[in-house]
Amino acid sequence: MRTLLAVALILACAIFAAGQTAVSPTVITPASSIANPGDVGVRAHTNIKILGGPMTGPLEVSGPPFPGFYFETPASLACIYGFQPRSAGCNPNVVSSNPTGGSKAIAIVAPFDDPNAYSDLQTFSAQFGVEPITPSSFQVIYAPFGGLTPGSCTTPPPGPEPPNAGPYGADVEEALDIEYSHSMAPSATLYLVEAQSFFYSDLLCAVTVASNLVAAAGGGEVSMGWGGGEFPGETAFDPVFTTKSVVYFASAGDGPGVLWPSASPNVVSAGGTTLSTNASTGAFEYENTWQDAGGGLSLYEPRPSYQDRISAIVGTQRGTPDVAADADPYTGVWVLDTLVYGPGTWYIVGGTSLSSPLVAGIVNTAGSFSASSYAELSKIYSDPVAGFIGIVSGNCGLYIGTSARRGWDICTGWGSPRGYSG
Repeated sequence: MRTLLAVALILACAIFAAGQTAVSPTVITPASSIANPGDVGVRAHTNIKILGGPMTGPLEVSGPPFPGFYFETPASLACIYGFQPRSAGCNPNVVSSNPTGGSKAIAIVAPFDDPNAYSDLQTFSAQFGVEPITPSSFQVIYAPFGGLTPGSCTTPPPGPEPPNAGPYGADVEEALDIEYSHSMAPSATLYLVEAQSFFYSDLLCAVTVASNLVAAAGGGEVSMGWGGGEFPGETAFDPVFTTKSVVYFASAGDGPGVLWPSASPNVVSAGGTTLSTNASTGAFEYENTWQDAGGGLSLYEPRPSYQDRISAIVGTQRGTPDVAADADPYTGVWVLDTLVYGPGTWYIVGGTSLSSPLVAGIVNTAGSFSASSYAELSKIYSDPVAGFIGIVSGNCGLYIGTSARRGWDICTGWGSPRGYSG
């Protein structure tokens, strides 16, 4: 199994040998993912971790842009999670069969603006052989300011373009969201709904805009890679996530504890895992917990009926996450984002901001267009064994005091996707 030291040596040696821009193996929490004093109940943050920093230099023609690494690609994820036949040990430098399918719509809700989003998505798709998205199937929408109260936005006119200069990491978040939701469901229409800021009033206004777009397209998913600490009034805003024919996904967080809106009973909470890889062969070995993944028992949300079967674990409170997927930055994914450092700039990105759009795209391709998140969650909890790979190795939580177990746990929920069956 690859250790952190091995990763550091692989990164340092391979990049030096290739003559590329040096990158530290340190995990960076960008400014967009840092919770600041006074944010609770007011502002959210992204949930991304960047391994090292931007990587530039001579690129490979196809597949992973730089040689010598085993970070994940759309094809290796398809191999690991059973969307394509297992082959070559799911080595990301060898496998090339990407997910296919998808329909209706997926909307990504993210703050600020990335004017390079579409061009980067097309370049990313070409690099990895993902089916390109057509201009008619991709749209950027500027949500208006949300007013004084979160959720007060109803049917607004288009807003002004959000300021480009969001905190460092906001552009990487958008690139991650659209590149991996599209990779998992390449035939789905994709909406990027850009909120004016991290204020909940603006973000929930953008959620409303996204919900209306997805519903008008016949249904689909809304993914939210952001969240914040729980607050007493959060339950008043849970109805924002109840638009008919829309299923909502949110990141469970990148640290011990519970985030909202992931805690909402009307949202599928997406937690994080680690994909252990053989450092010599690049072959996938097994999936275990990501120790930094969020999860736990909500302070304010009561246990929804679909969690009655795990009442012995969660008691009277809503437990998160519901499901999980790769989020460890040391087993992260390639992301192209050229906004700050120009063409050919790649990042290795993890965090539960990855698992949310990843699972949203998977559910879309699986054709699971439920009438609501509550209906989708009821389906998940009714037969989790069929749909998810239980994670039984590793631990997480405060003081790393919670161990993975068979069935549901606060580290990974029911586990990661088992093909499209569930």
